[in-house]
Amino acid sequence: MASVLVAAILTALATGLGALPFLFVRRLSPYWVSIANATAGGLMFAATHSLVAEGVLLSPARLVAGMLLGLGGILAGRTLVGKRQHAAIADLSELDARKALLFIGVMTAHSFAEGVGVGVSFGGSDELAIFITAAIAVHNIPEGLAISLMLVPRGMPVWQAALWSIFTSLPQPLMAVPSYLAVTAFAPFLPIGLGIAAGAMVWMVFAELIPDANKDAPASVVGVTVTLAFAGMVAFQYLLLK
Repeated sequence: MASVLVAAILTALATGLGALPFLFVRRLSPYWVSIANATAGGLMFAATHSLVAEGVLLSPARLVAGMLLGLGGILAGRTLVGKRQHAAIADLSELDARKALLFIGVMTAHSFAEGVGVGVSFGGSDELAIFITAAIAVHNIPEGLAISLMLVPRGMPVWQAALWSIFTSLPQPLMAVPSYLAVTAFAPFLPIGLGIAAGAMVWMVFAELIPDANKDAPASVVGVTVTLAFAGMVAFQYLLLK
C-alpha cells in the first residue's frame, strides 16, 4: 500500500515541473498571452483525447454518461463561481481569478480519475502498475505547463503556479490507495470518472481558452498553435513511453 501512495505522490509532484519554463520567461505581451491560451487549449484537448481513448476501451456507455455529467458539473461550477461576490487567487484580477478557478477546478476534477487509474493498476501486475504510473507522471508535466500558461501570464509568480499545478493533482494520491484496496469496487467507476473529466475539459477548451486566444492573435495562428500543442502532447505521451 505504501508503494501505491508513493507512486501517486510522485505523479502529483510531476505536475509542478510544468511551471519550470516560466523561470526563464517572466512577462508576455497580449499577443503571447493569446498564444499561451492557445497552447494550453491544445494541451488540454490532447489530454481529453487520452481520457476518451481510455474510457472507450473500458465502457463507451459509461464514458458518455460521464461526459454529460462533466458538462453539467462545469456549467454548475461556472454559475457558482459567477455568483461569488469576490474571487481571488494571488494578485490576479477578479475576472482572471474566476477563469483560473474554473481551470483549476477542471484540472483537479480530472485528477480523481487518474488517481483511480493508478490504484486500479496496482491491483494487476507490477509491469502494468509501473507503466501506468510513469504514463500519468509524464502526462502530468505538460498539464502543469497548461496550468502555468493560464496563470503566469496573468501575473502569478512561478512558484505559486507550480504549487497550484501540484494542487490540481492531489486527488491522485487521495484516490489511489482506496481504489487499490477496493479494485473491484472502483474499476466500474473509472470510465465514468474519465468521462466527467473529458466533458468538463472539452467545454473549458472551447468556451474559455480558445475565445481568449482569439482576442489578440489571428485565428489562423491560434489554429496552428492549438494543433501543434495537441500533436506535441500526443507525441510526448506515446513516443517517450513506447
